[in-house]
Amino acid sequence: KEQMAQPPQPWEFRSKPSWQRLIIMLGGVTVNFILAAVIYIFMAFTYGAKDVDAKSVEGGYEIRSSVLKEIGLQNGDKVIAINNYKIVNISDIKRYIIEAKTMTIDRDGTTKIIEFPIDFLGQLTASKPKGLINLRNPFIITDFQQGSINAAVDLQAGDIMATINQQPARFMDEITPMLETLKGQTAVFTFERNGVLLSRELQVSNEGELGVIVTSSMRDYASAGFFKIVTKEYGFGESIGAGLNRFSSEMASYWMQLKLIFSPSTGAYKGVGGFKAIFDIFPSTWNWEGFWTITALLSIMLGVLNLLPIPALDGGHVMFLLYEMVSGRKPSDKFMEYAQTVGFLLLISLVLFANGNDIFKAIFD
Repeated sequence: KEQMAQPPQPWEFRSKPSWQRLIIMLGGVTVNFILAAVIYIFMAFTYGAKDVDAKSVEGGYEIRSSVLKEIGLQNGDKVIAINNYKIVNISDIKRYIIEAKTMTIDRDGTTKIIEFPIDFLGQLTASKPKGLINLRNPFIITDFQQGSINAAVDLQAGDIMATINQQPARFMDEITPMLETLKGQTAVFTFERNGVLLSRELQVSNEGELGVIVTSSMRDYASAGFFKIVTKEYGFGESIGAGLNRFSSEMASYWMQLKLIFSPSTGAYKGVGGFKAIFDIFPSTWNWEGFWTITALLSIMLGVLNLLPIPALDGGHVMFLLYEMVSGRKPSDKFMEYAQTVGFLLLISLVLFANGNDIFKAIFD
């Protein structure tokens, strides 16, 4: 306070022209964004890009969200478009579904349009089980379990289940409920081996299991023809464009999420989380690609949040500096003191709300 009462010294921040102070206040968020962009560039160069061609997906998708089922989606549906965005790769579904108003699907060769409720995100946050739309997992055998009740049956690694008692049974979301109804019984199963259908009698245990091990490898699914994995490698020059495109896409997505959060009618605020929500985005197993992906995402989050026009954040200072540059006069010190206090209380309220959501979900989910 004593220093502030003195005339500004040439070396002090407050004595600099407003445009220089603006550059300094934008320094932190600028570095956040540059870091994210550089990470995406080097990830494109090092790892390339992998995705699943949406047109190549056999059997449609598994619908895990109860909310999506309630509005009309079913297992086996193929997603053609969300709003006006055409789905080219399956990653597009995750990218666009948070702002979905309509979804165009193909169900058994018939095109349908599914309408989304305005509070879809709020319903999704409160729903169980968690999940959205996933690739369906086919039943592809890799081995027998130790002591399997069907160990003597002629089955080989790579055999793909096709039917159970002549009923279609190619994917786990079909097979699991069917096995539940056949506990302790013997049934006729059809498997595909090298393009040939083979019929086998198998026993179903009292737990609804066959005693076989099935693969969960995306590579095995792709090799069996259930979808096509699209891989693209980039030279260093190409990786710059690819990395910047990914950066701009992630930025746009995060801004859209903030817009939805601050629109109460969407219910998106119910999904806001604090420290636990950040912890939950980390994968259960370590890998460098996942680490760099999360680092870039957190850097974007920090940059965007710091740009919010809330006093006490960089964005608040930028807002007042822009006012000074336009009007030609600084806000008074007293006004700035009050504004900083209000901004600090607002930030504390947001932190309490976000972490309170985490606690609420931990107790009631």
